[in-house]
Amino acid sequence: MEGSIGWNQAITVQPGAFPAQADICMPVPVPIEGVPPGLECLSMVDRIKIKQLVEIVEVISGFETKNKYALKNASGQQVYYAFEESDCCERVCCGPNRGFTIHIVDNYGREVIRIRRAFRCCGKACFGLCGDVPGCGSVCKIESPPGRLIGKVEQRGAFCASSFVIKDQNDRVIFQIYGPLCCFMCGCHDKEFPVDTPSGDPFGSITKEWSGCGKEAFTDADLFSVSFPMSLDVRSKAILIGAAFLIVSSWFDI
Repeated sequence: MEGSIGWNQAITVQPGAFPAQADICMPVPVPIEGVPPGLECLSMVDRIKIKQLVEIVEVISGFETKNKYALKNASGQQVYYAFEESDCCERVCCGPNRGFTIHIVDNYGREVIRIRRAFRCCGKACFGLCGDVPGCGSVCKIESPPGRLIGKVEQRGAFCASSFVIKDQNDRVIFQIYGPLCCFMCGCHDKEFPVDTPSGDPFGSITKEWSGCGKEAFTDADLFSVSFPMSLDVRSKAILIGAAFLIVSSWFDI
């Protein structure tokens, strides 16, 4: 893997490494007892918007580059910055099936969340039918701090639909997601993935927001939002952010 980074090696982004458009940052709260360093910001938000940054080289050449993202609160202040680590051959040849690691860093350049997904052999041609077959359904693991598992997201089989189960570090199901049928994935509108409790009660949502005909047609720069109760544990919020990245890569990162 190009630019490979050790599993437990934390990332530190030097000052000035953030994109130029990320100049309004969310104030950092004081440390909170029992909260992993860097996740304190999540205690102050009930919505995170994930904006994939447009890569000019990718727009001009069509060559798939490593994705970069800005994570902002409802007021437009940057909470985190994220960047992808993946193999060049897998990006070009395997597209949404590629393995990847997403490094999420705070506004001080410290890695606070790590999201990992291994390569999967099966694409979307099966319409989700084989999601329960080992090696076919995607599994995304979320760590915070890097190297410490806090939860995972598993894709499940569901005919022509997107179904995911979210588990904590003890393998206990805490949320489930039933997305729209694949026939509704097209069209000029938002695509919502409701987040429910294990008993089926509505709890939050992950929404792929329509970016406009120009961006949708000529770039793969997606815009997502993750909504959850303000009182939700910060680790669970981080896991839901990981679920959003899995949905992006599985259904919209073509």
